[in-house]
Amino acid sequence: MEAAVNSSKEAYKSWSKTSLISKQQIMFKFQNIIKTNMKKLAESITLEQGKTLIDAEGDVLRGLQVVEHCCGMPSLQLGEALSGVAKDMDIHSYRVPLGVTASITPFNFPAMIPLWTIPVAITCGNTHVIKPSERDPGTCMMLVEMLSEAGCPPGVVNVIHGAHEAVDFICDHPDIKAISFVGSDQAGKYIYERGSANGKRVQSNMGAKNHGVIMPDANKGNTLNQLVGAAFGAAGQRCMALSTAVFVGEAQEWMSDLTKRASELKVNAGHVPGTDLGPVISPQSKNRILDLIQSGVDEGAKLILDGRNLVVKGYEKGNFIGPTILADVKPGMRCYKEEIFGPVLVCLSADTLDEAISIINNNPYGNGTAIFTNNGATARKFTQEIDCGQVGVNVPIPVPLPMFSFTGSRGSFRGDSHFYGKQGVHFYTQVKTVTQLWRETDVTHSKAAVAMPVMQ
Repeated sequence: MEAAVNSSKEAYKSWSKTSLISKQQIMFKFQNIIKTNMKKLAESITLEQGKTLIDAEGDVLRGLQVVEHCCGMPSLQLGEALSGVAKDMDIHSYRVPLGVTASITPFNFPAMIPLWTIPVAITCGNTHVIKPSERDPGTCMMLVEMLSEAGCPPGVVNVIHGAHEAVDFICDHPDIKAISFVGSDQAGKYIYERGSANGKRVQSNMGAKNHGVIMPDANKGNTLNQLVGAAFGAAGQRCMALSTAVFVGEAQEWMSDLTKRASELKVNAGHVPGTDLGPVISPQSKNRILDLIQSGVDEGAKLILDGRNLVVKGYEKGNFIGPTILADVKPGMRCYKEEIFGPVLVCLSADTLDEAISIINNNPYGNGTAIFTNNGATARKFTQEIDCGQVGVNVPIPVPLPMFSFTGSRGSFRGDSHFYGKQGVHFYTQVKTVTQLWRETDVTHSKAAVAMPVMQ
């Protein structure tokens, strides 16, 4: 691990001086190589992580969009200038890299999250050390190889592997100036506190409990399809999964239709054609999800769709859980308070939009939320009053495209600058401001001396 940092530190000496245009050209080549190998990357994700091939391609595509955005990095790093701020005085500011940076990425998006960090960090002039999840590191390794093929010099990006020891190494090493993290609450809080205590910049994107508010005037068929896809896609293993539904007023009568749609989803190994949900990541994860489902039943929720005893032929020992729906859930229940991170949708009821907004704002998380309605005034009220960083209107998973930034808030994020977009550029750079004084009276107009010079 020490060798990785030393390599990045040495590479920074020349990489920080490499022109933005040269870095841009590498990104263009990297973009093309990823596109060419999209299927290969998706197959690697499915093999290691278990998600369906079509979902794995989406994983790569959303990361590729960040690479494409970084192809325009010269314009994203424009500084500011003011001439004549005082007599004969000018001021200009520009962005400079930090040095060696690092990221710690999760298992659920083994392509997208590394591509949230590596392209932004290195096109901003930094070198980078990445620790992919120990559960599925293969895709990250492939991406780093592709980056090398695109012309990125040795040492600019280094990969280290491991679990707790590797995390502590990144948090403690004095040459690492900034850390990006995406993952669980416990790990995110730990990394933020330990890294910050060591004087590092940290952006830590953590857990979530994303609510979807279903208004009775919404398009019923489209809304239920969107809800099912956002709740159960990727087996619910998304930090932006719409894992909680709040049915308002007459929309509470839609539960049976919701259950029917969810029950029709096909669960199988991710590489099998027609599969909608693959397995969850590990036996430990499966057991935790099952425990949270049972806690809901024990605390009075209604289990209207039970996916706990699902057996997939040919994969009897797989970590499979079918779509599961808990109804009549109350905010005090454990299945509501904790992020389940599995194919489980918890459903609450509200009489009014104000009540639904209150439920969401009282939840500690603030990653994202969505409302389904055909009323513009209702949508505007919701977006104005809701306390979440990312809001969708008839969009179930409102993850912004890279020209914006991923802006989770409250209990879902710790740090000052968010991932990718302008926020990402700010995170991976610091501003240098130069104030210059060149007095006009210092300009000389004397005639050139042609006589033999003498000692004075």
